[in-house]
Amino acid sequence: MKNFDCIVIGGGSGGVRFARIAAQRGAKVAILEERHWGGTCVNIGCVPKKLMVYGAAFPHFLESAKVYGWNFKSEGLDFGHFQALRNAEISRLEKIYATNLEKAGVTLIEGHASFVDKKIIDVSPSPLSPNAEKMSLTAPIIVIAVGGEAMRPKIEGAELGLISDDMFALECLPKRLAVVGGGYIGLEFAGIIAGYGSKVDLIYRQDLPLRGFDEEIRQEVAKRIPLFDINVHAGHSPKILQKTEEGFRLICDGNLEIETDAVLFATGRRPNLDHLGLEKTEIQRSIDGYHLREGEEEYTTTQEGVYAIGDVLDKVNLTPFALAQGQSLAEKLFPDTAKKQRHWNFSIVPKAVFFSANISCVGLSEEEAAEQEDLHIFTSQFTPLFASLEKGQLKEREKIFIKIIVSVKTDCVLGASMIGKDAAEIIQMMAVCVANKMTKAELDATLALHPTTAEELVTLTSKPRFVLKKTGLI
Repeated sequence: MKNFDCIVIGGGSGGVRFARIAAQRGAKVAILEERHWGGTCVNIGCVPKKLMVYGAAFPHFLESAKVYGWNFKSEGLDFGHFQALRNAEISRLEKIYATNLEKAGVTLIEGHASFVDKKIIDVSPSPLSPNAEKMSLTAPIIVIAVGGEAMRPKIEGAELGLISDDMFALECLPKRLAVVGGGYIGLEFAGIIAGYGSKVDLIYRQDLPLRGFDEEIRQEVAKRIPLFDINVHAGHSPKILQKTEEGFRLICDGNLEIETDAVLFATGRRPNLDHLGLEKTEIQRSIDGYHLREGEEEYTTTQEGVYAIGDVLDKVNLTPFALAQGQSLAEKLFPDTAKKQRHWNFSIVPKAVFFSANISCVGLSEEEAAEQEDLHIFTSQFTPLFASLEKGQLKEREKIFIKIIVSVKTDCVLGASMIGKDAAEIIQMMAVCVANKMTKAELDATLALHPTTAEELVTLTSKPRFVLKKTGLI
């Protein structure tokens, strides 16, 4: 039996941050990881996917270059070359995560962790360490930070489809791809594969993509998707996936059938809790059956001494959120009077969808804000300078849409959204404005940087649309 002050289960963003900060504050920490140091984001999520977003954009750049007088001769895509470089970069980042933990004095253990009772964890072989030494660990503090995993729909033939993890192991790109799901992952991979030149069908069950986003933004995104040569099938759900001689047949409700070479199910994620042995503890799941039930205090579970951060809680499943939770919890459990505790604003979370036209937002949507008070809604749609020489579909793809939501009573900026090139980069600064309750008048008083797309945020002074607070009365 090996004893520690703290055991962290999960070497992803939140777990690594917690372990490193706790160790720097004098705790004897062990961290267990069964698959990838750095977790989903670094290895099979945000980072490699963003590199694919960059790679898929070059055909569009080459078309735009012709407008500016350049005529490049392309020999086509060497996907294997890109894959090799991308995988090498991901391996480099994974090693950095492990190295930084070791430098902080954390004990790294590779293998699968499972509870054998309330305070004892057994380690067994896993994909990261097939020959892992079996051992038992114990600590008065245990942090569950195992992240999430992709879900397949409960339909006939679901095992024949791909999930997001599989997209990073493709040896070659499918000529035809059907993507099921209208959320972040579905839109991003639809844009990537279409950008690479494949035929893409995007299927989602609602009338509009991106459930939970501002309704006006959802409507605008729905108009943009076909401009990137993606066939949209809204209002359909998959029922059966069949293998055929030439590929696959996806049968959906509403008499929709799609012949394709591959199907990607981007139909949600759930916490990776099923094999942790929770039934041998007092740790309970929430009502939805997927997440952990929280205790009375922040980050606690229903078992004393066991804490949780990241995707296992029913909060915000984004890397920066998990990182902040990890540091916040470490500073709380291992206080150091010589070090200032960092304050995090968990109520303001900037979000981005790295579709071919970036989609980003921060703060309240119009619908959320209207539940609280009367609003002024400022919007603008325009062609950025870069696309001013383009025509037709190329020009339409590049259009920018900006929306700012303002309180009538206080003039504070309550939320902002943007669609178009660099939207994700620009919204980060708007997050500072929303978090610090900046007013629209203060935005308007800020000198613009010209000529830029971002200057529209401080020059948007056209007459706003007035929205009355929703009273719930008919």
